[in-house]
Amino acid sequence: MSDFRTPYPGYDVLAKWASPSWNDQTRQVVRERLLNIPRPRFFNEAEWSVLTALCDRIIPQPERAEPVPIAPFIDAALFEGRGTGTRFAEMPPDGAAWRQGLAALDAEAALRFGGRFAGLTAERQDAIIAAAVAGDVTAPAWEGLPPRRFMRGLVLLEIVAIYYAHPAAQSEIGFGGSTSPRGYVRLDAGRFDPWEAGPGIWPDREP
Repeated sequence: MSDFRTPYPGYDVLAKWASPSWNDQTRQVVRERLLNIPRPRFFNEAEWSVLTALCDRIIPQPERAEPVPIAPFIDAALFEGRGTGTRFAEMPPDGAAWRQGLAALDAEAALRFGGRFAGLTAERQDAIIAAAVAGDVTAPAWEGLPPRRFMRGLVLLEIVAIYYAHPAAQSEIGFGGSTSPRGYVRLDAGRFDPWEAGPGIWPDREP
């Protein structure tokens, strides 16, 4: 896995905090996201250990002094019954799918490597994740839960969505976030508003 380098060093979407780009509602939502990290209430200890390890491998954050919290918000949504209100016909309800899927990842770890998922090396965890994404798993704990659907349609979507809801993650990809009430003004190709990240620095691209 190659190291990630943001093309937007120095850009911080939080600099818009007191500007016309953010209204009071946006500030309140962002404040809650930054300060109120939910405690685990849905998953048990074993499930929580798999979930946190899984999040760490899907989006590694070794360079962050304070990693973006992901697992707490998955737990909170399930505990509060929040979701899209939709699911694939062959999938259990989200809460049941998460419980079974995390247990199945643990069972797959025991079957392949003789240990718990959270205790494996990063390389072995990645191997199990890749196998589940490909549907190439054999642990009986997967019965009734399509591994590809679970990984692609639930795990990856939730983890990535929660990560990029955080201002730190938005800043690293140059995403300006909410623009209410000011909005964007310079909409032509190649033009940027002063409060945007700009074109970024792409050393691997030809000028």
